[in-house]
Amino acid sequence: MPSSAIDEATRRDWRGLGFYYERDDDSKTWRLLGTRDGLLGIAASLKAYAADENKKQESEHEHFGPYWYLEVGTWHTPEITEHWIAGPLESIDALASRVHTELIGAQPPATIRIRDMFAPSSPYEFQLEVQLEGFDPALADPQCRK
Repeated sequence: MPSSAIDEATRRDWRGLGFYYERDDDSKTWRLLGTRDGLLGIAASLKAYAADENKKQESEHEHFGPYWYLEVGTWHTPEITEHWIAGPLESIDALASRVHTELIGAQPPATIRIRDMFAPSSPYEFQLEVQLEGFDPALADPQCRK
């Protein structure tokens, strides 16, 4: 059982990230939950990843969140799997711009699905769930609700 110090560090990590995420293997969906401003962080992270010259080689990747199981990576074709959301840097950059545009126009509560705009034949969906202002991503984590 995690200590209260670890729980508090995890809550800080979620809040710093700006959104909560989980992967549902039954529905084959990555769910990211946050306010519009919080979810704009994933667009900014994708943009920064695509601009990083050190990420050009296939299999390069970055982990996100307190548990580090969400990965964004470089791959030869766009894909969303149980492992990551990945593609050529140009595709990731284009996705970042599209996600930013979609989020700016979203009125909470709203769901933005990424698969069809990024990697239609991928086995997993990647969806952004725009929550009302005041949403706390740490409280969406069952491990942090204690």
